[in-house]
This record gives sequence, C-alpha cells and structure tokens, in this order.
Amino acid sequence: MKNKLTPRYIIIALVLVWAVYAIWPTVQYQNLSADEIETMREEGTLKNLESKIIKQGLDLKGGIYIVLEVDLQTLVSNLAINKDKRFEQALNNVDAKIDEDSQLDFFQVFQDEINSTDLRIHRYFDVDFGRSLDEIIVSLRDQADDAINRVLEILQNRVDQFGVSEPTIQKQGNRRIIVELAGIQDSERARDLLQSTALLEFILIKSPELTNDMLLRIDKVIKGSDELADLTQETDTKNIEDTPVPVSEDKTISVRDLFTDQANQALVDTTDEAVVVDLNLVEDRPFSSLLRALGNDIGVPEKNIYIVKKILAMEDVQFKLDAANGQFLLSDAPESFSNIDGGTEKMYRMFYLEGEPELTGGVVEKASATIGGTGSSASGQSIVLLDMNSEGARTWSRVTGGNIGRRVGIVLDKKVHMAPVIRSKISDGGTMIEGFANMDEAKDIAIVLRAGALPVPVDIIEERIVGPSLGADSIAKGTQSVLIGLALVLIFMIVYYRMFGLIADFALIWNIILVLAVLATLDATLTLPGIAAIILTVGMSIDSNVIIFERIREEQRKGKTPRAAIDAGYDRALTTIIDANVTTLVAALVLYQFGTGPIRGFATVLFWGIVISMFTAIFVTRTILNTLTERRGLKTLSI
Repeated sequence: MKNKLTPRYIIIALVLVWAVYAIWPTVQYQNLSADEIETMREEGTLKNLESKIIKQGLDLKGGIYIVLEVDLQTLVSNLAINKDKRFEQALNNVDAKIDEDSQLDFFQVFQDEINSTDLRIHRYFDVDFGRSLDEIIVSLRDQADDAINRVLEILQNRVDQFGVSEPTIQKQGNRRIIVELAGIQDSERARDLLQSTALLEFILIKSPELTNDMLLRIDKVIKGSDELADLTQETDTKNIEDTPVPVSEDKTISVRDLFTDQANQALVDTTDEAVVVDLNLVEDRPFSSLLRALGNDIGVPEKNIYIVKKILAMEDVQFKLDAANGQFLLSDAPESFSNIDGGTEKMYRMFYLEGEPELTGGVVEKASATIGGTGSSASGQSIVLLDMNSEGARTWSRVTGGNIGRRVGIVLDKKVHMAPVIRSKISDGGTMIEGFANMDEAKDIAIVLRAGALPVPVDIIEERIVGPSLGADSIAKGTQSVLIGLALVLIFMIVYYRMFGLIADFALIWNIILVLAVLATLDATLTLPGIAAIILTVGMSIDSNVIIFERIREEQRKGKTPRAAIDAGYDRALTTIIDANVTTLVAALVLYQFGTGPIRGFATVLFWGIVISMFTAIFVTRTILNTLTERRGLKTLSI
C-alpha cells in the first residue's frame, strides 16, 4: 500500500512547492517598506517583482475611473461632403440639445433637426449612404457603431501596452465608454493616452516664397474684414492680464487698438487681450506683424497664439488657404528665445504645409521609444523610431526621392513635432520622430501609434480617482469577511466531524493557498468580487467534504471496516461532486466569456476555486485518510 501511496505523496509535495513558490513574491512585496520599494525601482528590479505578485483591481488598489464620450458630431461632419453653414449649424443645434439631455439619441435628434429645417441631407453624403433621409440615418448609425467598436479595440490595445492588469473597458449606451485602470495614479498621463487620436501625418512644407505670399494674402483679407469686430469683441471678454513683453522694436498692444480702424468698433470699459506686434508693420501687414522671423521658420509669441488662431479660423482666411491647398500648423510646444534686451520669450514655430498629407500613420507597422544615439541630431533625446509596412515604405521612398531638399512636417494630432529637410531617398521606411519632453511621453506616443489612430475623437465627461485608502479599506473588510467565514466553517467541521473535520479544515486552507497561487501564476487580478468568489469556493469545498463524509458514515453504519467505508464513501460521492461542480464551472466560463473587469475576476477565482476544491476533496483528503487507516491501523472512524 505504501508503494501505491508514494505517487500521491510526490504529486502533493510538488503542488505544495509550486504554491509556495508562486505566492512568495506576493508575500515579499507586501512586506516591503516605501523606501525599499523606491530603492528597487531605482535599481530596476521592482518591475520584475511586480510581474510575479497577485494583481489587485481598482476596488482594492485604487486607480482611475473614466467615462469617455464619442464625438458623434465630429464623426458625422467628417463623413459629410460639400458641407456648408446650414449643415454645420444643424449639427451644432443637435449637439446643444444632446448637452441639455444626454439620454437623447443623437441620430434621432439629428433626423428631427433635418426634418424641421428642410435640409436636403442627400446633398452632403455620397450615394453609398442612400438617397432618402431614413437610409442615410441608418448608414450613419452603422458607421457610428463601427467607429465605436474600433475605438473600443484601439483603447484596449493601448491600455494593454500601457501595462495595466485586467483593465475594464466597456461600452455604455450608444456613445459612451467606461474605462477603469487599476493602480494608475497619474491621471494626466492616462487621460492623454486615452484621448489622443494619434493621427500621424507626413506633410510637405511649402517654400518660403509661397509662405510669404500667403501671409500677404491673409494681411489683405483681414484689413477689410467685417469679422474683426466680432473677433475683438470675443477677445475682449477673455480678461487676460496685460503684461508687456520686451522684444526687439515690438510693443504690447491691445487687440482693440490693433484693429480699431478696420473694425470701426467703439469698445469701452473692457479689458483687452494684449498681443505683441511690430508697430512698423502693423498698418500694412496686421497679421504678419503678430509673427516673428526664426531663421527660416515663422515664430508666434506665446502671447499672440490666441489671436493668431482666431484669424486663421476666419472663413475668408480659410477660403484662401483651401484655394491654395495649404494649411498653417504650429509646433507641439513653445521654445525659449533670447531677445535684444537680454531676456527670453517663448514662441511657437508655425509652418505653412500642403493641404493633404503624403502619408499617414496607418502604414506604421512598428513604433518604439528610445534615446537618440551619439552623433545624431537627437543625441541623448527621447525619440520614437517608426517602421512602415511595404506599401508605406514604397510611398515614402517615392516622396523622399522626389522631394530632396524640401522639408517635410511630421505631424501628430495636427501639431508639428519636427520638420526635417529631406537629404536623401529613404527606401526602407525607417523614420524618426523627436521633440518629446521626456521618455514617458515618447513611450505613450509609441503605444498609441502601434495601437492605431482613433477613428473619431473621444471626450472625457467623468473622471474619478480611487485612492489607495479606499482600496485598503476594501481589502480590510474583504479580508475580515473571509476570516470570519473561514473561522466559523473550521469550527463547525471540527465540532461536527471531529478528526475528519480537522482533515477537511486542512484541505480547505490548502485550497485557498492554491487559489492564490493560481492567481499569481496566471497574472490574474483579485477584486472584491474575486474575494466573494473565494468565500463561495470555501462553501463549495466544504460541501464536497460533507457529501463524502456523510457517505462514509452510511457505509460505516452498514458494518464495513474503516478502509472499506472510506473507499465506498468516496466512490459513491464522486459522481455527485462532479455533477454539482461541473454546472458551477460552466457558469463560471460563461461569466468569464461575456463579462468584463470585476465580473471576469469573479469568474476566474470561482473557476479555479472549484477545480482546486475537487482536487483537495477527492485527492488530498483521501490520501490523508488512506494513510491513517493503513499505517495506524484504525479500527474505528472518528466521524
């Protein structure tokens, strides 16, 4: 008999060693002080340890809870063609109504708005959308559903690469997405990661001659524009502090003073937005006077950014830009420049680019963040290296080969990160992006580029940070409930089943340890529902042992020997235990398949808890009982 039991002992010993090995990193991590954690982080060993511990969910560890809303107005606007003021006004009216009542269906409100304004909607969408209003609305709904599903997929990919364990990303209604990120306290970084559209474009920069020509055209447009009155009125309400900025021969002047002759507007008792202008140029070149020469680039003083953007957004100015197939874009961040007075001022670079990109981020196959090598233009700086697919490499090779000597703007979300001169043909599709503030920013950009661009913008409408204190309180209450429940069960089993109850208690404790070991091994996340699943597993485990013990009692009453009673009891109980637990396993699998976040956490713990409870009840306890009956020669059973 000893030989028959030996393989059982080996299996039990191996499982025990594995469980201790799996749980030990968690025990080690929980005993670390804050100083020790910081030391390990500096040494680079903390990440390896954290990868082996039992992860905790948002409700236990704290983190960020964010509600995103898909911008359906922008989606519909992007899908439309031949847009005019009436169409844009209809969309604005719909958006205003949705803001008043978020429960309204966007497309139903849009359809009602079209009917009320007698707008010929088919003029704004091609034949693929249909001819009638109903057909177009159905097509737009389908497009919106596809876009939202794509947003969900992209956000999941971004978060997975960000390194968050068991995030919750789920759709709510027809335009909202809920995101829960456990263990993330840097809300700004998480916000940028989720909201960034990651629209990467490679756009050729127009020549200085064409740039100067366009600046002259804009100067002529705004000198006689009736929109300047409205523009000055709007800027007057900004109530921005009028602080002079000493630069060259320039002077800080109000928007009202700058445009008073053209606007013919008597503005009194208001506080104007101050801008920096060159008074020698302002009369003839009111727009150009807001700008500065930065070598071959155009500089926009930080003080002038608001008014420059407002002028570029004017309808007449946009008409000129569209006619020339051009656009003005700013750099992603301001730079400090010295002035003749010995001080510094911050300025953005402004570029005049072609209206359409030569290439977009859809061709990016790989994006990685690294540090620029020694001898390169970005030596020691955080950069992102791009590898393109075959189609992108061919296009990029053609573009760079045909435009040697020209500058190309690498534009991310309509901000120019860099504008290098094309020195030679790039045939392998390899490209570098620089201009990042730090490595974290470069890594996040690489993540969103790998995951892909969002097909439609998303806005954060709700954001909550769940602090670690709340998580600690949840852990304390959850642990308390587990311990109380466990203690009551242990006491009951010992009182009712005596020695057999003690064996069942041992198996129960081992059951919990094995569940925690599985969670650590699978890199699963423990949540409050997961703790509830552990409590449920305790009950299921005890239930299996109760069934077995009652069957043994019945066999003992028939006069069988202890060994025969044990064997018969286990044989009779086996089918019942399997049937009862299999149904629970099926339920756990369904919950895991169709659930998200905490529901999946509950399903994971429940599934493995049931599997392990069957192992301990059928295999471990039987091995212990067989050992007692064979080696000690028990004549009666304490049950």
